[in-house]
Amino acid sequence: MTQAVRHDSMRARNLEVVLGAVSRGGPLTRAALAELTGLTKSTVSKLVGDLVDAGLLAETGPARAGERGRPGVEVVLSGARVASLGLEINVDYLAVRVLDLTGDVRFAARRERDNRGSRPKKVLAELQALATEALTETHRLGLEVAGAVLAVSGPVGDGVLFSAPNLGWQDVRPADLLHLPVPVELDNEANLAALGELWFGDGERDFLYVSGEVGIGAGLVVNGTLFSGARGLAGELGHVVVAPDGPRCRCGGSGCLETFAGQEALLTAGNALSVPALLASLAHGDQVALAACEAAGRALGLALTSAVNLLDVDRIVLGGVFTQLYPWLSEPVSEVLSARLGGLRGTPPVLSASRLGGDAATLGAAGRVVHRVLAEPAPFLARVQEA
Repeated sequence: MTQAVRHDSMRARNLEVVLGAVSRGGPLTRAALAELTGLTKSTVSKLVGDLVDAGLLAETGPARAGERGRPGVEVVLSGARVASLGLEINVDYLAVRVLDLTGDVRFAARRERDNRGSRPKKVLAELQALATEALTETHRLGLEVAGAVLAVSGPVGDGVLFSAPNLGWQDVRPADLLHLPVPVELDNEANLAALGELWFGDGERDFLYVSGEVGIGAGLVVNGTLFSGARGLAGELGHVVVAPDGPRCRCGGSGCLETFAGQEALLTAGNALSVPALLASLAHGDQVALAACEAAGRALGLALTSAVNLLDVDRIVLGGVFTQLYPWLSEPVSEVLSARLGGLRGTPPVLSASRLGGDAATLGAAGRVVHRVLAEPAPFLARVQEA
């Protein structure tokens, strides 16, 4: 029994090594994999065969010209079998996204919906309908969903959304209200958006991601790893106080960043009914809209100054609605960062706009499942063999 356990453990580890090598450096022949991993050719051949049979790898044509001896057949990650489901509940929309193992988007949908004050059960029922549509299309494509991750706007832990002031929710277990044929994991929207930026953005491995929506969150990535804090609650940038005597916040405090730079605050100050309307006013040089972005940018700069002093980050990525507003927010944010950090650091952090916009959280959510399968393929292979 002990020997069997050891064998299974060793096989699982070797599957990880081979699949990881192809994921990072493919396409590769079996001979190249043996040389790269240090495993024997016969072991690699058996492992590759199992991964091909399970649909995680696919064989391509002969190896590149110039290799000695008989040309080998190269293998690459396959997008034909494994899929992942990313879900998001935000204050004013619901979203789903399906990725295959190669990271390609196979389905995406977004439904605009004001979720403030709505009962969790009702919102989750609508999200389930959207997720079911995604799963139906995934099945039609011949893909099997390995898992799902749900992004929510608020601190989470052990499957509980502790508090979402902008939704009016507290101590909710969203995954329990979703009746889907795959397990659903819960995490904070900003954390998952930061992972989306890490895996699908500009390739940076150290940055602070700022998610600008109705609420404002942040995700810190250090050396390619998300920093979640001792209890997974790190990143509540929206509730950093920028003006102690400022407006009352939904969290119960006063003068939080969210009351100056959150989406609702921006629309109110800019005399606009929607983000597209605000963008149109800014593009036409409307002074009220410009002043609103100026004030929001300075408040955001103040909060980020504290974050930089505490965390010593060299790069800040503005995401969510801040991506669209970047042309008008970046200058006041940069001015505050330069003025307040120049004496201590010399050079302020690099500021940039996310290329992912509002897709970051669902990309990060679905991407987490993809990366889990790549890191631990053995459980998925076991599911395939049992099916």
